[in-house]
Amino acid sequence: MRIIALTLATATALTGCQQWSSQLDREVGTSGSQTAFGSSVARNAAINEGTEDFRIELDRRFASEVTTMVNFEFNSAVLDAPAQAVLREQANFIRQFPEVRFSVFGHTDAVGSNSYNRSLGLRRARAAVNYLVRQGVSRSRLEALVSLGETQPLVATQGRERANRRTVTEVAGFVEAGSPTPLNGRYAEVVFREYVQSATVQATTQGIAGGEFAVEN
Repeated sequence: MRIIALTLATATALTGCQQWSSQLDREVGTSGSQTAFGSSVARNAAINEGTEDFRIELDRRFASEVTTMVNFEFNSAVLDAPAQAVLREQANFIRQFPEVRFSVFGHTDAVGSNSYNRSLGLRRARAAVNYLVRQGVSRSRLEALVSLGETQPLVATQGRERANRRTVTEVAGFVEAGSPTPLNGRYAEVVFREYVQSATVQATTQGIAGGEFAVEN
């Protein structure tokens, strides 16, 4: 029994040494966990401050009022006439919210290598951003260009698929203004503007329904 106990103790000690050795062998500056801790903290802070809820709601409104996706021909980043029409529609919405940033995600179908498709997805995202800028949207609000390449297909196929050759525009968050406070008063500005607009529309609708604007004899 004593021999077995000593053997187990020795094995445990060796395992511990190997674990410490693997910790020491890592590149300086890396951490053991590869989870996006910083991103999680930022997201939690945004939720507590109310900005994340507003971003989600505005993104839902954006998706319900305009077409968020444009499509491309095979192996092309050229915007055809329908794509340009969609982006003009997006720009009209985006210009109404100067406090808000938008991300443009580029996608491809599965034909071709992954590295080439990531490059192609980025070119598509840049083409969409450049067109939005020509429509009067500040480039600083469209800095988050992301290429997802072929990793998120709408249609699961290895062949050519137009639906997968696309860019998608989404609400990203608020414009930073060099302040430690993410809102910097902009959230209140948006809420107030939207509140006044909705109240005006509601009052006008109720007035017409109630006959308040009827001409008296």
